[in-house]
Formats: sequence, structure tokens, C-alpha cells
Amino acid sequence: MDLKDLKLFLHLCKTLHFSRSSRELHISPSGLTRAVQRLEQELGVVLFERDKRTVRQTEAGVKLQAFAESTLEQRQLLLEQLGDRAELNGTLSLFCSVTASYSFLHTMLQRFRAGHPQIEIQLHTGDAAQAFQRVIDEKDDLAIAALPAKLPDPLAFVELGRSRLIGIGPAADCPVRRHIRTASKSGSFNWDQVPLILPEAGLARDRVEQWFREQGVKPRVYAHVSGHEAMVSMVSLGCGIAVVPQVVVENSPLQDRIDRLEVLQGLESFTVGLCVLKRRLGNPLIKAFWQVADSHHRDAARGK
Repeated sequence: MDLKDLKLFLHLCKTLHFSRSSRELHISPSGLTRAVQRLEQELGVVLFERDKRTVRQTEAGVKLQAFAESTLEQRQLLLEQLGDRAELNGTLSLFCSVTASYSFLHTMLQRFRAGHPQIEIQLHTGDAAQAFQRVIDEKDDLAIAALPAKLPDPLAFVELGRSRLIGIGPAADCPVRRHIRTASKSGSFNWDQVPLILPEAGLARDRVEQWFREQGVKPRVYAHVSGHEAMVSMVSLGCGIAVVPQVVVENSPLQDRIDRLEVLQGLESFTVGLCVLKRRLGNPLIKAFWQVADSHHRDAARGK
């Protein structure tokens, strides 16, 4: 069996969606279909049942999935055991927010690439609130995310840094800014008159909602938004106020168009780190990246 076909097959097992897999794998739908057909012809079985709306694995497909996962992991273990005779090579999939890609990830990725130039990194960006589930579902090998109060049991986590949560409002003259200025002068902030932009999900949303509960306040929610970067953009346009990680503001091209809100104080900081399925830490590629992340954190803690 062709190892490339097995990798394509495994991705399709996760998505059960030909168009999505072909898009994420940068291959044409017909190319993905041919890869599956080659495996089916070689094995003499049907691996997927398809209709116009759904794709479902057959019993043979489930068995091949287990075989393919084991085969590819054993191949990487063999390469590691061969040591200098075979440099680590293959592909790692990593998920993080846009901000994390050029803050927490950038330096770490430079170190990893220097030590393992033959390993290809597939970087997927999106809402950090999706990170843990993407790793659990094995859509990605690793992800950068904020550490929740309780880490899901299947996951391991290594710290990369910390970030404060800060309140932000629009810098441009608009009704929201005028209300904030009036409230600051009077010392009375009417939360039911100020539109609040919240994340759709995630730790930041949990912390904000907890803060409002502790204040005994029910805010006026204007919108639920996917991704902190989009929240900064909406605030800069005068749509409302928001609470976002400080690292997002520091790396935003719109930071000159927003102001810090002193009224939102006492929000708990959070720890940002790298997560992976514990059972996959033996994978040589994942192990190599994990070691770089751990070393990166220890160096940062020592001030290097």
C-alpha cells in the first residue's frame, strides 16, 4: 500500500467529507477519490458508503483505519530508531489563532525548523476556542490554546507563556466612546447601555461572564464573535466594548484605534500553551515538537 494513500485515507476518516478533506489536503476531489479507489481495489473491499449527503465508513474502512494509524506510527518509530541513518521526516498539523501564530509560535517554530528541516508543518488558524476539540478529534496533531480550569483528560499541556485579559473600547468618536467618557466622569457605568461583544466560546468568555456575575451586572450583549482578532476589529469600528487577551491587542494592526478600559479591572490572566493527545506523545514527530516547546518554555522562564 502507498503510504501517501493511507495518509489521505486517514484524513477522510476524520472528516467523512470528500470536499473538505480535498480542500485541507490541497488535492483535487478526483485525486482523493482515486486514492481511495486504489486502496479498495488492492484490498477488494468497499471502504466508504456514499450518497448525496453523507459519507460513512464501512466495517472494512474502520479496520483499515486502525491498520493505517498503526503502520504510519510504526514507520516513524523505525525512523527514530535508525538514528543518524534517517533524519525525521513527515508532516505535523498544528492549530492556533492568528495571533498565536506570530507571537507564541514564531520563535518556537524557528527552533524546530532548524533542528528538523525535513518535517513539514501544516498550520491551520482559527478560533482558539476550537483548539482542544480539534486535537481530541485528531483534526490536528497539536494546538496552542489557553489552559482551562480543567484540562480534558486525554490531553497533555506544556506552558508557553501567560497573557492578561483587558477591556477595550473604540478610540474614534462614536456613541460608545461618548458613553464611556461620560461614565468615567460621573463614576457610574450603566452596563445596560453599552453594547458588549463576547466570544462565541472559550476561556475568555467564561472569565468575562464570571466577572459580570461577581459584579451583579447583566450586560447588554451586542454580538457573539468567533476569534479575538475579529472582536478587536468590531470594537475599533465602534460596535461596542470587549474583553480580549492583551497579546491580541499588542499584535493587532488596529491597536491604535482602540483604548484600554479601566472600568474592566480584576480579570484573571490565563496560561497559554501547547496541547496534544497523551497517547500520541510517543509519535517521533510529535515528541520532537513537544521537546522543543518544553525547552522553549524553560528558556523563557530563565530569561534567555
